[in-house]
Amino acid sequence: MTQKDFIPRQQPEYKASGEVTWQSPSNIALVKYWGKKENQIPANPSISFTLDNCQSTTTLKYSRIKEASKTSGFDFDFYFEGKAKQDFKPKIFKFFERIEKYCPYLREYKFEIHSENSFPHSSGIASSASGMSAIALCIMHLEKELYPGMEKDYFSKKSSFLARLGSGSASRSIDGGLVVWGEHKNIPGSSNEYAIPFPFEIHDIFKNYRDTILLVDKGEKQVSSTVGHDLMHGHPFAENRFAQAHENLDKLIPVLKHGDTTEFIKIVESEALTLHSMMMSSLPYFILMKPNTLEIINKIWSYRETTGIPVCFTLDAGANVHVLYPENHETKILEFINNELVVYCQNGHYICDQVGGGAKKL
Repeated sequence: MTQKDFIPRQQPEYKASGEVTWQSPSNIALVKYWGKKENQIPANPSISFTLDNCQSTTTLKYSRIKEASKTSGFDFDFYFEGKAKQDFKPKIFKFFERIEKYCPYLREYKFEIHSENSFPHSSGIASSASGMSAIALCIMHLEKELYPGMEKDYFSKKSSFLARLGSGSASRSIDGGLVVWGEHKNIPGSSNEYAIPFPFEIHDIFKNYRDTILLVDKGEKQVSSTVGHDLMHGHPFAENRFAQAHENLDKLIPVLKHGDTTEFIKIVESEALTLHSMMMSSLPYFILMKPNTLEIINKIWSYRETTGIPVCFTLDAGANVHVLYPENHETKILEFINNELVVYCQNGHYICDQVGGGAKKL
């Protein structure tokens, strides 16, 4: 599907009012997306685990405006955890501007958006993926009401497409399990416009993988992800990095099929460190890892070497550490975390999560 396929062609069957609630999860990338082109197009493909417990729940209430004005902007109110959140409205407004071409009915309605997260707002878990995907799904529910007969595949792909225009990684939060976003020559159906479920065989060990998120730093990052992505333009190592991401996705195909945790660890940890090396070698350069991030990484390496348990780490664009491991080692890893790693977490906080089934309508 292309962008043109997401522009409605028929006349809508307008509804007077309605309400819908969607719950959408966050995700953790294994092969990282870092660097983007115009209109939220990724500079390289990525693959992620969809999470289960870290999620946003969003309710969209909509009522038709009697005389819709094309010049009066978008009419909406936004509430986060029950309170009006004015400082988030510009982000929603920009999102609506980006998707209006594909959702021409937006100015016909007044919206009331209520959102809440299952994880603390200051926990250091990126909420843009879960939050923007949940809003996109609510809008697609409205679209399905206006254009009855919509097919499930179209609903899913356009939801991911819209979510991407709000936050790139949000495109990967619609479907469950392993999800790919970005064109890759050896992954059929892959697209820069939307994410798709990983189309190849997946070993059982990766279907219920655990992700325990160690909250090293709950503060706001000194450099936003948007700024970081932009610094890939003209980066001296950008082209090699983009090629590396393609190669690592190629390598993961047999790894995920055969349940090869040794090779999985090599690729995932290399990707995490490469992401941060891109930040450290950009101009201006910056470091998002904290001393405790490095302490945790070294502890994980030592524990893995001593025990032989296939536990590894990955990082997002921040200081917090995602500890990845198979379900059958959960008891021992949580014991290890509580005995040796929790001391490096801010206020001793961490979140236990796992691979989940994707977004769902409530």
